Amino acid sequence: MSTLYLDCGMGAAGDMLGAALYELLDEDERAAALRELNALGIPHVRFDAEPAATCGVAGTRFHVYVDGAEEAPGDGGSAPAHEQGHEHADAHGHGHAHDHGHHHAHHGLADIERVIAGLPLPPQVAANAAAVFGHIAEAESAVHGAPIDQIHFHEVGTLDAVADVVAASYLFHRIGASRVVASPVNVGSGTVRCAHGVLPVPAPATALILRGVPTYAGAVKSELCTPTGAALLAHFASAFEAQPLMAVERIGYGIGTKEFAQANCVRALLGEEAGAGGTAGGDEEIVELSCNIDDDTPEHIAFALELLLDEGALDAFTVPLTMKKSRPGVLLCAICKPKDRDRLARLILRHTSTLGVRWKACGRLALAREADTAPTPWGPVQVKRSSGYGVTRVKVEHDSAAALARAHGLTLKDIEAFL
Repeated sequence: MSTLYLDCGMGAAGDMLGAALYELLDEDERAAALRELNALGIPHVRFDAEPAATCGVAGTRFHVYVDGAEEAPGDGGSAPAHEQGHEHADAHGHGHAHDHGHHHAHHGLADIERVIAGLPLPPQVAANAAAVFGHIAEAESAVHGAPIDQIHFHEVGTLDAVADVVAASYLFHRIGASRVVASPVNVGSGTVRCAHGVLPVPAPATALILRGVPTYAGAVKSELCTPTGAALLAHFASAFEAQPLMAVERIGYGIGTKEFAQANCVRALLGEEAGAGGTAGGDEEIVELSCNIDDDTPEHIAFALELLLDEGALDAFTVPLTMKKSRPGVLLCAICKPKDRDRLARLILRHTSTLGVRWKACGRLALAREADTAPTPWGPVQVKRSSGYGVTRVKVEHDSAAALARAHGLTLKDIEAFL
C-alpha cells in the first residue's frame, strides 16, 4: 500500500505541508503543479516555490502572494513560519493586525465555500478543501461562542489560507497515496499575539481542531502548529503514530521562514508500507461499528458516512430498518482497524443523533492490495492491484480514468480495455 508519512516534529502550517508535498513530485511534475495551481484563478492569488534550507537541510519554501504581496509572519516573537501566529477568524467582524495596505473586507464560511466551489478543481479536491475550512470554522465558532454563520474571516488572511488549503488538498490528490499517517504533533509552547491579545500556544482554535490527536509542547517557545496546518492534518491523516514499517521512495522537506536551533520543516515520506492492506494467504483483525438511528436527517447521516470514509474507515454504509413504533430508520455501520475504533466511534456520536455505538471484533480473509499506475495511449492511469488465494485482479481507479476520458473524449470502457 502506498503510504504518505508526515513528520510533524516542528508542527505544521499550511504552506509548509504544501511545500513538503510539492517536493515529493519530480521536476516536471512540480512545474506542472505550479502551472495548474496558478491556472485555478483564485482571486488575487499567485503561487510560487523556491529552494530553501533549514539547519543545512535543503527543501522548498512555498509562497502565496495576495495582490502581489505575501502575508506577513505575524507576531515576530512567536510565529515560526509564514501564516503561523495569525488568527484568520473573528466572530464579530473586527479588524486584524496586518502590516500591509490591502482591503479589509471580511467573508463568512459560505463565501469561502462559494469561492472553492467556483474553482476548476476535481470534485474530491474541492470537497476536501471545503471540509478543511469547515474544521477551522467549527473551531473558531466554539472559541468565540458564536454560530458558524457569524464567523467572519479577514479577506487577505482568508485568501492566503484558501490558497494554502487548496494547494495542499490538490497535492494530496495528485500524489494519490492510499494512506496518510502523521507523527504526534509538536504544537510549540509559550504565547502568540493576535488581534484579540496574547493567547497561550497552541492557539484556542488549534487546540480544538487537534482534539483526539496526540500532541506535545516540546522545547521551542513559539507557535509551531497553526489552525490551517491542524485542520489539514485532522482531515487527511488517518492515524497519528510513529512511522510505520515502510520502504521510503521519496522524501520532501517543507521549509518554514523562522530559524531555530533545530530544523524548521515538515518532512514528508512517500513509500510502500510493509504488510498494509492485508496479506495473501492470511487474515486480519477488524472492528465493526454500528448504531440504529430513527431521529436524524438524511443529510446528517450522509455527511457522517463521508466523514467516516475520509477519516480512515475501511468501509461505511447504511441499511434501512423498521424500528420501534414502526418508525423507519437506518442501521449505520463502519468497518475499521482496531486502532481506529474509539476515534471513529466518537465521530459517529458527534455527527449523528445516536446515543450509543456498538462494536464487535471480527476477522476477515483479505487480498493483498497495492496502488499502482498502468500505461494507456493517453497517459498513465491509477489502478488498484489485488491478489491472494488464487485470485489476481487489476481495477482502474474511477477518478483517474474519468479524468482521462474527459480530457480525450473517451468512454471509461475505452480506458479499461488497455488494462
